[in-house]
Amino acid sequence: MSANVTATMNGTQSMSSCFNPTATRIGETFSCYLLFVVSLAGNILIGIIVYKEKALRTPINILIVNMAISDLLFSIIIFPALFVRLNTASHWLLSGPFGQALCRLKYFVIAVSIAVSIQILVLIAVDRFVAVVFPLRPSLISSKRCRLFILVIWVVAMAVSCPQLFTWKVDEYAEGLVCQLGLNDKFRESSWIKNYTVVTINVFTYVPLVLIAILYFSIAVRIKSQQIPGEPSVNARKQRLKRERSVLKMSVAIVFVFAVCWLPFSIVVFLLLFSSDSAMMSSCAFQYSTHIAFFLAASYCAVNPLICFIFSDVKRIGKTFFCGLLLVFSVSGSFFIAIIVHKTRSMRKLINFFVVNMAISDLLFFLFYNKQHKRSAPG
Repeated sequence: MSANVTATMNGTQSMSSCFNPTATRIGETFSCYLLFVVSLAGNILIGIIVYKEKALRTPINILIVNMAISDLLFSIIIFPALFVRLNTASHWLLSGPFGQALCRLKYFVIAVSIAVSIQILVLIAVDRFVAVVFPLRPSLISSKRCRLFILVIWVVAMAVSCPQLFTWKVDEYAEGLVCQLGLNDKFRESSWIKNYTVVTINVFTYVPLVLIAILYFSIAVRIKSQQIPGEPSVNARKQRLKRERSVLKMSVAIVFVFAVCWLPFSIVVFLLLFSSDSAMMSSCAFQYSTHIAFFLAASYCAVNPLICFIFSDVKRIGKTFFCGLLLVFSVSGSFFIAIIVHKTRSMRKLINFFVVNMAISDLLFFLFYNKQHKRSAPG
């Protein structure tokens, strides 16, 4: 069981017997590269924008910045480790005390990131519920309370994630180093690890998502029929509803993305913990599903900032960010394809040379179009 969970957490379930290993490695490396770039750029930009624009330093945006920080930590920890796994013969590169510390820190940071994100999503949902259902009451998340909430969120996340610092270690095998669950045989066979996993997944995934769904459903019903006593005019009501719906749309989108990204992964972990069907676990369908679930989970830290830009009041900055990302993807993607075909002798086929030339033409088109678009843009 522990070996399977370790492989899943690393995104390293073997698929060599089911799929072309070279194609799988190339595809996963490129996917990780794109997610890493988007996550770094997006989450850093969220922090910079909120820091630079005083009007955006609202309690909700401060919470979103903290979620961006947790996503940034997640991406910094998970993607370099994936690059090492995909492009070297070893699962882990570092041994000794430093390697052991990094191994434990990796899973600790991942657990903290997930716990911080879901707590912030719940807090935002509760705040929106209070603001809409009880509009005459003071805001739940004031500037002073926001600092306290943030402190509590991070402390709780770290406290819950502490077992990760004691349950992982680096072991050496013939094929190399592996960062894996490091429990002794007696402890591994006990129900402790299963109970801890079940409780944390329920408390930080299923229960919060159900609670959030109930809150946002109540908010949506209330918004349709709400009219605040003493509201000065119809226009004032329309402006208020517009603001509330804007925040609601962004919040619901973030929660929806969290559910799509993390629910499949949690289901896979449950199957690995409780299923004794070895034939199912070794099947190509299950291995493929495991990889999809892992990369969906890893993509959350990259998709989250995109949602914030789409639904926030900084759409102009968001559009600039998207254009910059497209340029990075086009240039790096085209070069990536060319380098892969050049370096991998088995891929030097006629069809792949056509693909390389198509990538070059796409690159030239995007560069020319982007240049012309900037010239024709107003201001």
